[in-house]
Amino acid sequence: MTDQPTSAGPGSALLGPADVRRLAAELDVRPTKKLGQNFVHDPNTVRRIVASAGLAESDVVLEVGPGLGSLTLALLPACRAVVAVEIDPVLAARLPRTVGERAPGLADRLTVVGADAMRISAEQLRVAGPPPTALVANLPYNVAVPVVLHLLAELPSLAHGLVMVQAEVADRMAAGPGNKVYGVPSVKAAWFAEMRRAGTVPRSVFWPVPNVDSALVAFTRRPAPADVDRGAVFAVVDAAFAQRRKTLRAALAGWAGSPAEAERVLAAAGVPATARGEQLSVADFARIAQAATP
Repeated sequence: MTDQPTSAGPGSALLGPADVRRLAAELDVRPTKKLGQNFVHDPNTVRRIVASAGLAESDVVLEVGPGLGSLTLALLPACRAVVAVEIDPVLAARLPRTVGERAPGLADRLTVVGADAMRISAEQLRVAGPPPTALVANLPYNVAVPVVLHLLAELPSLAHGLVMVQAEVADRMAAGPGNKVYGVPSVKAAWFAEMRRAGTVPRSVFWPVPNVDSALVAFTRRPAPADVDRGAVFAVVDAAFAQRRKTLRAALAGWAGSPAEAERVLAAAGVPATARGEQLSVADFARIAQAATP
C-alpha cells in the first residue's frame, strides 16, 4: 500500500491513505455512522471492485455515495460515463475538482447529482445524461438493501452491477430458499436480478475501520418471474416472513382475510399450506399473488 498517487489507467491517479485523510481534513469531513460513511483508501481494492464489476466501455455507471472519490477515479477509465449520486453537499461539490486534478483527461465523463439515492427518480437522473446501465458502489451499510431495491425498481436500464455491503447483508441478498438467512431481502432482490456473493473485503482498507466485515454482491437483471404486480407479490412476501415460524396457512391468514382463504389461494397456486416462507422461491410467491388476484 502506498500514499503516493497510483495510476488506475491512462490519466487517472487513485487515492491512497494519505490522500483520503488530506481531503477529509481539507473539507473538515468527519465520517459519520448516521450516513454510513467508511472511505476506501486502498487502490488495489478499488481496482478489484472495478475488475469484478465486468464493465464494458459502453456502460454508464451509477455510483451511490462516492464520498471522496476513491472508487470514482477507478471507474472512470473503465466505462463511458459515471453518474455519482451524493447526499452530502460538501462531498458532492468537491468530487468534480478531485477528478479534474487527478484524472483531467476523464473529467468530462463524470456527472455529480446531489440527491438521496433512497428517493432519487429516473427523471432526476435523466437530466444527467444517458440512463445508467450498471450500478457500482460502496453503499452506506445502514440503507444498502432499500437503496438497491429502489434503484432496480426505478431504473429498468440497470442491467448489472456490483455493490459492497456489510457481509451479513451480502449473505441475505444472495441467499436462496432453504438457507437459514433467506428472507425478505433475498426474495425481493431475486424479483429483479440474479444475486451472487462476489468476494470479501478486509476491514483494513477503510477509514475509519468499520466494526463489521464487508463483502461484494454482484447482480444481473432478469425478467420478472411472472406477469403480476410487483407490489402484490411483495405484500405476500412481507406477510409470509412477518411470522416466519408459522405455516403459510397461518402466516398469510391476515393478508388473505382468513386461514381458510389463505389455504384456498395456496392450493390454487400449487403451494402446500404447511410450507413456510423460507422454503419458497420468488416464483412461488408470484404464483400466490396471481392466485389471489380476482
